[in-house]
Amino acid sequence: MNFASNRFLLVAKCGVLDIHLVNNKFFVMQKDIFIGREKEREILQEALDSREAEMVAVIGRRRVGKTFLIKEFYKDRLLFDVTGVQDAPMDEQLETFAYRIQKLSKSRLPVAVPDKWLQAFMLLIDYLEGFDFEEKKVVFFDELSWLSTHKSGFLRALGFFWNSWAVNQNIVVVICGSAASWMIQKVVNNRGGLHNRITKRIFLQPFTLAETKTYLESRQLHFKHFQIVQLYMSLGGVPHYLKEIKGNKSAVQNIDDICFSPAGLLKNEFDRLYPSLFDNADNHIIAIRTLAQSRQGMTRGQLVAASGLPEGGSTSRLLEELEQSGFISVYYPFGKKKKDMLYRLTDEYSLFYLHFMERQKQDGAGTWKHLSQTQAYKIWCGYAYENVCFKHLPQIKKALSIGGVYSMSSSFYKKGTADMPGAQIDLLIDRNDQIINIFEIKFYNKPFTISKAYAEQLRNKLDVFEESTKTQKQLFLTLITTFGLKHNKHSLGLVQQVLTLEDLFEK
Repeated sequence: MNFASNRFLLVAKCGVLDIHLVNNKFFVMQKDIFIGREKEREILQEALDSREAEMVAVIGRRRVGKTFLIKEFYKDRLLFDVTGVQDAPMDEQLETFAYRIQKLSKSRLPVAVPDKWLQAFMLLIDYLEGFDFEEKKVVFFDELSWLSTHKSGFLRALGFFWNSWAVNQNIVVVICGSAASWMIQKVVNNRGGLHNRITKRIFLQPFTLAETKTYLESRQLHFKHFQIVQLYMSLGGVPHYLKEIKGNKSAVQNIDDICFSPAGLLKNEFDRLYPSLFDNADNHIIAIRTLAQSRQGMTRGQLVAASGLPEGGSTSRLLEELEQSGFISVYYPFGKKKKDMLYRLTDEYSLFYLHFMERQKQDGAGTWKHLSQTQAYKIWCGYAYENVCFKHLPQIKKALSIGGVYSMSSSFYKKGTADMPGAQIDLLIDRNDQIINIFEIKFYNKPFTISKAYAEQLRNKLDVFEESTKTQKQLFLTLITTFGLKHNKHSLGLVQQVLTLEDLFEK
């Protein structure tokens, strides 16, 4: 313990305590239990501070921390909360609803289970009217799509609850769901009683690299950046997945335990993940499997041709659902139209599962150590590290000192001809200050060295881009690697800027 600094940390059963020593006296404060989520907490606080009733929609993928955020932030104001039961019929959902009222009201007698959702919400109103609303209170409906079973009338009853009672109260109603597309289509864009009733929206994303590091450190797990990025490329920034990491094991050993051991949390997660979010998830999984085969991404037409998915609107809705849920990302090729946009699989766990876990006939200790020595591992690392960079564009722009410059990110592909070689650029940033950053992204376990042959490839790539696009802007070749660039005569005058892992870990 460092007493000279008058401050140190103590880990106790209740969490991390911040201990200050002032004038030989100890002052103990519970540290902030939230990692990141600053913007989201601002929205939740604004809902509390407003003078009107608020309905807050919180949307995010499974196990990203939505429930934790709401219950911890609003724990002192929460009067009622209920969570939908997955795949349960309407009568079981109503039974759960009635049980929660009984428990929260501390009634020794069971509450009669209502037959319809309208009756259930009338019961909730009777319960809530027993409280003083001078201080703003919170009601929380979790996993809304599970509560709202087919033709159950749940959303109509929720609309009745809001329009006939809640809107006139000093209250925050939080509705939460993992099925992002369902939440947007059925609730946010509701045409019935909930039309335009959502006052605030939160789209909760997985942790960034910096937030992942902070989360691990809050659990007294201290890893170097290279170890963290290896974990991130396999597990992503999903808090529930990161919770499985052990501090006395390397990234390779942790991945072995979490993904390849028979009892590992993520051993069979893929089979549960998509069905838990989407009705009739088979086509969603087909799209994910198909996109996993393409490093540069696919247009809609290419995806349909490769997957056998139908040409109609159902595939467009499917892709929209996967994008809204954070599994795929959309990128626009440089100078192309919307119809040419590329879909790319950017969910780390899904990509890792399809590249390694599904095909692996053996599992147990040492599996990932063996696989990480293969050529397939090197190919996957390149793809996965590119995805990490795509998700950290704000950090990249900050490192380039262009945060205040209007810019657009895109990709570029030119098929080779007899007269001109082809070129592929996975990431470029087109800036309003007459500069285009052309990125080369390399995952390497030591400082990267540019050979004579590779330098020639890079020059050809720049020439093809300049000739094909007829751009008059200055091109800056920018290298993003793990441990930087070992400069030599081949890199001088070729690479203008070099970014490293340290830049991606910036907040």
